[in-house]
Amino acid sequence: MKMLVSGSARLQGQIVVSTSKNAILPILAASMLSSGTVIVRQIPLIRDVHIILALLHQMGLKVDHDQDRIAISGSPQHHVPDYELCRQIRASFLLMGPLLARCGQVQISLPGGCAIGTRPIDLHLKGFEALGASITMSGGCVNAAARRLTGTHVYLDFPSVGATENIMMAAALARGTTYIENAALEPEVVDLAGFINSMGGRVSSAGSNVIKVDGVSSLGGTTYTPIPDRIEAGTYMVAAAACGGDVLINNVIPEHIKATTAKLLESGAKIEEQADAVRVSRWQEIRPVYIKTLPYPGFPTDMQAQFMAYLCSARGSSIITESVFENRFMHVNQLLRMGAQIITEGRTAVVRGIPQLSGTTVKATDLRAGAALLIAAMAASGETIIEESEHIDRGYENIVSKLNHLGAKIYYL
Repeated sequence: MKMLVSGSARLQGQIVVSTSKNAILPILAASMLSSGTVIVRQIPLIRDVHIILALLHQMGLKVDHDQDRIAISGSPQHHVPDYELCRQIRASFLLMGPLLARCGQVQISLPGGCAIGTRPIDLHLKGFEALGASITMSGGCVNAAARRLTGTHVYLDFPSVGATENIMMAAALARGTTYIENAALEPEVVDLAGFINSMGGRVSSAGSNVIKVDGVSSLGGTTYTPIPDRIEAGTYMVAAAACGGDVLINNVIPEHIKATTAKLLESGAKIEEQADAVRVSRWQEIRPVYIKTLPYPGFPTDMQAQFMAYLCSARGSSIITESVFENRFMHVNQLLRMGAQIITEGRTAVVRGIPQLSGTTVKATDLRAGAALLIAAMAASGETIIEESEHIDRGYENIVSKLNHLGAKIYYL
């Protein structure tokens, strides 16, 4: 799939952020823990969601889709998620915790997704083993089995979001109490805990570095609305600033985007926060900034590429250090094709600003790199063709129609 983007856009108007991709995927996986009917509202219609729903259906659950509302009921009928579907998205591995808890065993292929660096699953497996599961690996698949999971203390060597979520889901139905130490602090982790608790679970202290999970014998049905997507919100904030626009972004939790807000203010953009919205405008030149990606509440790695595209037109040199993933500068070569002046060494990039990028043909290598190229293309002179733009649609619901509503000119080819 390709996109044609006309440059020198100025974005104005209002836009509504969709439900968080990184919150909805673990919540859908956790629906397997329920013995009742789970209704999840405001489902974003993106590719990754469709794949997770296909996996739930393939494992025997009933999935009823009514516009942006999903009803999930039934129990998993087997413990082997489809190999080809699992290979397509990283989040497929989040099925392991719920399946282990409900079925007592699981066989799942190693996960796929964006090739942005090594994302080992050892922390997930370490947690399952601590809960009493036996783990073996063969033929690109992980096999886990446990007669009954038992609460324990799990210390994570790194505050991995996925491992925190997977262990939390498995522990929700375990016997006794589990403590997850050095847990991830991300809002999506807190949202998953809220979802589990809405089904009758007993998860406390989510959002701190020690999460307590008191296991229960069963979980019931619920109706739940996940949080807005802070990365989508941040992407539109950067797009508005990059294009010298004036955009009101609705359905936002300002607390979740503080790191993005701080760097935009530092760069010369104007930010006005409201209770559930943020307004972004920029009338002056872009000032260079220093960015280092860190786990939440630090600057999110999922916003690094978008900021790099923005800072390509700053007056001066910016420094970006990627400390989370070692292979997350794949967008650099594409920005260089547009005239950017970027030098990388290891995990650090020096971005020397130029007056304006130039349109050309580029390729989206992953989800956030694709979003960065879209921002660069809207701000550049001339027209840009973004190849393999399907990566962008993996994580942004109706992004083309939303940006075109603000004055962009983006077309699918």
